[in-house]
Amino acid sequence: MKKEVSICWLRRDLRIKDNAALYHALKGETPVLLLFIFDKNILDDLHDQKDARVTFIYQQLQEIEKELHKKGSSLLIKHATPEKAWAEVLKEYTVNTVYTNHDYEPYAKERDDALAEFLRSEEIQLHTYKDQVIFEKDEVVKADGKPYTVFTPYFRQWMAKLDDFYLKAYPVKKYLKNLYQTRALPFPSLSSLGFKESDQEFPSANFARKLASYEERRDYPGDDATTRIGMHLRFGTVSIREAAATAQDAKALKWLSELAWRDFYMMILWHFPHVATKSFKPAYDNIKWRNNEKEFEAWKNGKTGYPIVDAGMNQLNQTGYMHNRVRMVVGSFLTKHLLIDWRWGEAYFAEKLLDYEMASNVGGWQWACGCGNDAAPYFRVFNPELQAKKFDAKNKYIYHWAPEYKTEKHPQPIVEHAFARDRILKVFKEALAG
Repeated sequence: MKKEVSICWLRRDLRIKDNAALYHALKGETPVLLLFIFDKNILDDLHDQKDARVTFIYQQLQEIEKELHKKGSSLLIKHATPEKAWAEVLKEYTVNTVYTNHDYEPYAKERDDALAEFLRSEEIQLHTYKDQVIFEKDEVVKADGKPYTVFTPYFRQWMAKLDDFYLKAYPVKKYLKNLYQTRALPFPSLSSLGFKESDQEFPSANFARKLASYEERRDYPGDDATTRIGMHLRFGTVSIREAAATAQDAKALKWLSELAWRDFYMMILWHFPHVATKSFKPAYDNIKWRNNEKEFEAWKNGKTGYPIVDAGMNQLNQTGYMHNRVRMVVGSFLTKHLLIDWRWGEAYFAEKLLDYEMASNVGGWQWACGCGNDAAPYFRVFNPELQAKKFDAKNKYIYHWAPEYKTEKHPQPIVEHAFARDRILKVFKEALAG
């Protein structure tokens, strides 16, 4: 006879502590079984067998399994498309209710709409919750109910609304006795998923000790002054409520504003889903990009002849991370110096960044290009040499990630700055004139 359970489906919330969906599931009347699906729709698009993000997810699931084991429970893991995985789950268990947390990306919305329809047809209830942002969808809007498209007034409202209610952790621990009791369920090997273990070093989740240095030195890429928490927020191994509460306690307003930027871009993607593939400002879709593939390869491989750009790309290629100030410089360089479509750069970052989140990445690329909401104006063209002088005066960052610039044997600039600036102003002006 099939056992009756409620399912808590983990996706981008790989933790037991302070998890909204898990809290609500455990407060229900049916024992709770945790489910994770290695989604073939996503995994089959990954080209690197040693993709570090898959290793990271796998390691986090192992930690969750250890915690569940202490409570006499286990994690149900499936490797399939969500449709197939859920069909299998319903064959194995009588499912009372499904609990999960919101996801705002286009594929996730499509997947979750399909799940809702499927569960309705099976007469199974679905409950979903906000968990990966402080404020979502319509929670911070203008007086007329329309979404903000400029960050500063959005942030003002975001801060005004922020109080203990929104930062309070969900007390999951006291309800863990309501987990479904079972012997250990099969735990797949990485190789059975088609992957090998990456030897990538992952950033620590201990971000609090970095907040003071962040406020002072966040723009200097040669300093170890950023929290590197992006990957943990992306996979939900750290609660956004804990992050924001810690920042507020530490009076780390600059860092808190970065969390608000993340909320802002999630809200933009939700209200304006076209930004995933098109410019927020439609006129910018008229730009005549050069899209020179040879120059794109030079940019990808850190061979542009601009030290800070090459250092940034080398850091990305070697570690899956790039300092935020440098992300702006390399983004501006690709779109404005080389006249290469921002979508090419966005897709490359999506492939390489361990902390990749569509909303923030698309937002950042459109900001650098000038085609997004609240973007840097198109005529603002970062000078990579001035950026390096201002933020890496002693070449600490550049020499670490692009040591060839200590010698004469390094690439020569593939385009001259003044020429590139004149060219981009002309091309953008023509496109915007219609």
